[in-house]
Amino acid sequence: MLHFPVTLIVLGLTVLFTSPLFAADVPTPELCELQFEDAFERDEPTPGKEEVGGGWTTNSRWRAAGNQQVDLVDGAIHITRYPSADHGVAVFHPVDFQDGTVQLRFKLDKGDQLGVDFADKELKTVHAGHLCVARVSLNKLVINDSKTGRMDLKNREKLQAGDKSPELMKLLQTKTASFPVQLKPNTWHDLQITITGDTMTVSIDGKEAGQLKSPGIAHPTKRHISLAVNKEAWVDDVKIWKKK
Repeated sequence: MLHFPVTLIVLGLTVLFTSPLFAADVPTPELCELQFEDAFERDEPTPGKEEVGGGWTTNSRWRAAGNQQVDLVDGAIHITRYPSADHGVAVFHPVDFQDGTVQLRFKLDKGDQLGVDFADKELKTVHAGHLCVARVSLNKLVINDSKTGRMDLKNREKLQAGDKSPELMKLLQTKTASFPVQLKPNTWHDLQITITGDTMTVSIDGKEAGQLKSPGIAHPTKRHISLAVNKEAWVDDVKIWKKK
């Protein structure tokens, strides 16, 4: 019989369970309370009718004249913007935290993009309650502080009026950060978005991809997330964790 020192066994287990391969399956202690999870293992009650279930709602009724834009397919959701829709697809779910983490798997093709938007629709100083958002495509990650940036009503009014003053442009530049990524098309990837205080940290496939520190991110009440899609995306295995 072979005998191994206890320290080597412990070290081996530590490496195994902290590897990126298990990042989406083994939450770290910092994730705390699991508020919600959905693996989309179901079908619509009425084929061809948009009924996502699981507490999810969409903007299809008022943006796409009620046409189906979200479809349950093979244990995932396939989000596709309807050709005549006047806005990108938004798939909403309520949340309740100040600090927390959203985990999911996603798949994109060339030219596609997925946004995970945090909002508080009771906040009336910003457009549609937008607080902060992470948007990922095959070659870029963008993180925005919407609350004190472009979605602040005063800033938004200035932009709509054509204001391109150096002061406003300088302010808005501090509310966004962009990072290069290299993702394979039509391949499932893991996404993790963690908000701690005024900082959003985004990891893709178990590796940190970008971070933004900005005051709007610290808004105390995140009440909704939305999956924002301008063209097409696949999403599966959503988990929402509350730390505070």
